[in-house]
Amino acid sequence: MTPTLRPTCSTRRLLKKQVRAQQLVDDLVVQAQETVWLWQVAVEFLACLRKASKKGALAPEQVQVEFRKLLQLFALKLPTAQILERGLTLHERYSLSHWDSLLIAACREAGVTLLYSEDMQHGADYDGVKIVNPFA
Repeated sequence: MTPTLRPTCSTRRLLKKQVRAQQLVDDLVVQAQETVWLWQVAVEFLACLRKASKKGALAPEQVQVEFRKLLQLFALKLPTAQILERGLTLHERYSLSHWDSLLIAACREAGVTLLYSEDMQHGADYDGVKIVNPFA
């Protein structure tokens, strides 16, 4: 499983999402089933941390601390060339966006069957990868 956490512009909504996101991470840590962190999700999370730091919402030194915290908690899965081919197929079959099709392809390759994302349709199943919106 891979948490996909993307911030929103609304401060009130962001605070609620931060609390729920932390609950989700805490829950994933104690689960018996392995949770992985896909490279695409990791770099997007790092970009969000840097953006928050640039806006003054996060101290610059906290960017590395928070990012490394998740690196220690979850195994990082790197993409392979096969993900590109599978992504092309998924894009055509499901009319997914470019990045979503690559993310689903990476999930399939890593054996991920449950993807937490607020950007894809809650409950959808793409070739055995079920989407769960943790904020729904």
